Order: sequence, then structure tokens, then C-alpha cells
Amino acid sequence: MDQLEQLKQITTVVADTGDIDAIRAFKPVDATTNPSLLLKASQDPKYAHLLDEARIWAEKQGGGSQELLNNMTDRLAVLIGKEILSIIPGRISTEVDARLSFDTQATINRARRLIDLYQEFEIPQDRVLIKIASTWEGIEAARVLEHDNIQCNLTLLFGFSQAMACADAGVFLISPFVGRILDWYKANYPDQDFSGNNDPGVESVTRIYNYYKANGYGTIVMGASFRNADEIRSLAGCDRLTISPALMQELESSDMPLHARLTADNCYSEDQPFSLSESKFRWMLNEDAMASTKLAEGIRNFAADQVKLESLLSQ
Repeated sequence: MDQLEQLKQITTVVADTGDIDAIRAFKPVDATTNPSLLLKASQDPKYAHLLDEARIWAEKQGGGSQELLNNMTDRLAVLIGKEILSIIPGRISTEVDARLSFDTQATINRARRLIDLYQEFEIPQDRVLIKIASTWEGIEAARVLEHDNIQCNLTLLFGFSQAMACADAGVFLISPFVGRILDWYKANYPDQDFSGNNDPGVESVTRIYNYYKANGYGTIVMGASFRNADEIRSLAGCDRLTISPALMQELESSDMPLHARLTADNCYSEDQPFSLSESKFRWMLNEDAMASTKLAEGIRNFAADQVKLESLLSQ
């Protein structure tokens, strides 16, 4: 049994791609998309008909120029999500526009709009996760949406304060970013060894996983943004891992034994749970230079790709 198949025995494998052919090949349970992945997919000629369909539908809705662009990009995200859901047995994660990351009500409205668009294709909301950046405003939006049975995937999660607030809000799933954490530490501490168990991204997900399990939180931990297959192997046993096609291919090419590194049984955490006020959350995030830097950077990058996607659609 290759390592990808071994991993599937102990962890739910999620495809981190908008490439439908890759999803068909690797047979994950769930899949995730984001503006960057949608932009990449939209530049592939085989998806041109989906761009045309999104554009025609949006033009029929009318409205101002920005509303037209919003409708185009949301419709495209749902069309690609619909195609993916025809292949996988589980859920698709579809992201709210990153430019709304600091507006709770606008995030709620856009999330409900995405769910409505999926339901137009008779796709029930329990097959969709709404991806939202793990800002204070995003987490509060998720609190409201979860209450309405719209389950959320809180993304761009780098710091422990974000994980604590998500659990407190009853978020369905979080996506702590492993590789981007490693990127920051390598850039800021170039002489240190961050290989193997010293990888700070792996350490972060392990800490969150143990905190959730030890304290009885039901929020699912899904490691994301991997830079190498060793990070994935080090988190084998985590609730879910979202993996790029290239790294799934690397795991598939190895038949070395793979064992669970994380297990829910007898987890221990030195971190004690407490509810975070907004001011405490912002202070803890501010004190974490890596998390605050990477969160802001991630939002800017997703927003930039959203603009590029709008430009592509408007042509």
C-alpha cells in the first residue's frame, strides 16, 4: 500500500486544488478551493466554458460594475465546486471574497449568497463549507453562520489565538497553515534547523490538535499549505489534511510504512481554555509577529488574485 493510501486509513485526505482532473485521479474525500486556485483553473482552456457560463449568468442579473464582477466570480466558484462535487463523496470549501475579511455582516451576506447559488443546482448546504479568513470579524461571522447550520472552514490560521477563538465560536473546521509558518521562520531565522520535528508549522498544528482534543472541542483540525511531504507525514492522524496534487503524487510514489503521529486518545495540553474578548484576541495576535504578518499577507494575496480573476472574467 502506498503512503497516500496508508494516510487515507488514518486521516481524511482533502484535495487542495481546483483541477478537476487531479481530483478525479487522486480520489480525495473533500476538496478546497481559494481565489488563487480558481485563478489558476480559469487560465486553463478546458474551463473556458465555465467562465462563459458565469459571465452570461451574471450579465442577466444586472447591477453595477462591481456587483457584476461579484456575481461572476461567485458563480464561477460555485460552477467549479459543482463539478468537483460530482466526483468526490464529501464537501467542497468555497471562499468568501478576502476583501470582506474585516466586515462581519458583509461576510455573512456573501456566505449566504454562495449557499443560495449552490442550492440553485440542488446541492444541499451540508456538502459545502464556507471558507472565511480567521480575523476577529471572520470568526464572528462564522459564529452566526454556524448557528444557521451553514458550516465554515476558517482559513489563513497561523496563531494559537485564532484557533482558540474559532473553537469558542463553534466553528466546524479550521485550516492552520503549515508551510507558510515555516516560510516565515526560515526567512527570519535562516541559521536555525527547522527540519523534521523542528518544523514550526508542524508544531503549531500539533499544539492546536492536542488542545482541541484534550478539552473536548468538536472543531475539526485540517492541516493545510504544505511545503514538503515530510510535513504531511509528521501530521499523519490529524483529523484532515488538505494536500496539493504534486504532494499527493509524491506520497503515492512511496510505499514506506506510515504511522499515525497524532491520535485523539489520551491527548494532553498545557493550554487552558478561556473565552477571548475582542481586545484580548487582537492583543494576542499582535504579540505573535509571525501570525499577524502572515494573516495580513495572506489576505492581501488572496484579494490580489480575486482582482485578477475579476479582470479575467470581465474580458
